[in-house]
Amino acid sequence: MIVVREFAGRSVVVLGLGQSGLSAVRSLVAGGADVRVWDDDARVRHAARASGLTIADMCDPIWGDLAALVASPGVALNFPEPHPAVRAARAAGAPVVGDIELFARAQPSARIAGITGTNGKSTTTALLGHILGVAGCRTEIGANLGTPVLDLDPLDEQGIYILELSSYQLDLTQSLACEVAVLLNLSADHLDRHDGMSGYVGAKKRIFAGQRDGQTAVVGIDDGRSREIFAELSDLPGRRVVPVSVGGDVKDGIAAIDGIIYDRAFGEGRAVADLGEAQSLRGPHNMQNAACAYAAACTLGLSVEEAAGGLSNFPGLDHRMQEIATVDGVRFVNDSKATNPEAAARALASHQNIYWIVGGRAKEGAGLDPLAPFFPRVRGAFLIGEAALQLASALTGRVSVTSAEDLYVAVDLAYRAAIEDGAADAVVLLSPACASFDQWPNFEARGNAFIAFAGELARRSALGQGRSVRGIRG
Repeated sequence: MIVVREFAGRSVVVLGLGQSGLSAVRSLVAGGADVRVWDDDARVRHAARASGLTIADMCDPIWGDLAALVASPGVALNFPEPHPAVRAARAAGAPVVGDIELFARAQPSARIAGITGTNGKSTTTALLGHILGVAGCRTEIGANLGTPVLDLDPLDEQGIYILELSSYQLDLTQSLACEVAVLLNLSADHLDRHDGMSGYVGAKKRIFAGQRDGQTAVVGIDDGRSREIFAELSDLPGRRVVPVSVGGDVKDGIAAIDGIIYDRAFGEGRAVADLGEAQSLRGPHNMQNAACAYAAACTLGLSVEEAAGGLSNFPGLDHRMQEIATVDGVRFVNDSKATNPEAAARALASHQNIYWIVGGRAKEGAGLDPLAPFFPRVRGAFLIGEAALQLASALTGRVSVTSAEDLYVAVDLAYRAAIEDGAADAVVLLSPACASFDQWPNFEARGNAFIAFAGELARRSALGQGRSVRGIRG
């Protein structure tokens, strides 16, 4: 655990008691702060009180002498309106910060690799950690991926923190100085929280705001907004900016072309890695992830050979283009993490003969245009969740559409259709292009259900019990 001592003997309120909020409570208490807590869920407050925590009262005098409000990433800061506790803290003149900011203040000399972007953050974060680990570096990996940042172990000056950073977390951060900051890509996401695309882009750009002279920005330049940020950063003195592109050569940067990574930033322009046999890095989007992770690894001091060496045996991440099983010649791929159309488009681009399970809770401003070029690959779309009617209207006449009751029915229907069509290399692909919250607590739960259904199909097929997922739920 990283102990935050800045607020020793002073009053702090922690708002939101999820994983990162409870982690902040532990760190602040260990550092001697007078900590009170709040969560909008009464059940969570009851559990907190039962565990010995003091619940913040909006009428408590503490607000007049508040040293800081530590807000969890999901707390509304400005849009659609500030949380009442945020308003109270601002009225008292107290800073509103997140756990990433506490980490940055507690570890001002830390070596940090920060990764953000709309899609690919988790894979790139885990891949960079894998590359550095293979090379023998001591690392701690977390923040938006896995372990909350304040639960990571303290590192000496040789160690490297690898942090996945969401727009929500960056919104609460002022002091973070990343030795290498990576922006993968930008497309519409979380627009309700940021009051539109400009606010969302502004939050993402904060990953570069605290960088000092001599630190490096790695920027994917395959979308217009990211190219604009690359140009802005390139005009700043004292900072190295490395462009990354998939499919196009780049001067003084990294390019991934036809599965080959070419290095014009560190490797004298030569081909440094062939990703053709890396199953966990299938598809153009993973070419970008790999190229950005490679660039970050070189920036952090690895040789070209060391940085390239960890790419081929990366095991991949659950729920991100995860190959689950092959049943009667039909592959099942779990891409439940694809919660917006751009992420789903990357999955569709990676396969042919797709039986696509799509739907859930649609995100504001997320249209289907990014998916359209890949509709010829879709043999059938099987619609689930709140967005099913909306998707049916948008997809009818463009792909074959089947409405499904829920995920397990969609798996059954997609599998049956793939068997009946007999297409070579058929794929039942869960890549929902929507959030999971209409039917599942998170994308992991949705993906785990898909894994269970596919696993049951594989078991039944092996036992000769017929080609149906019906009855799995008992």
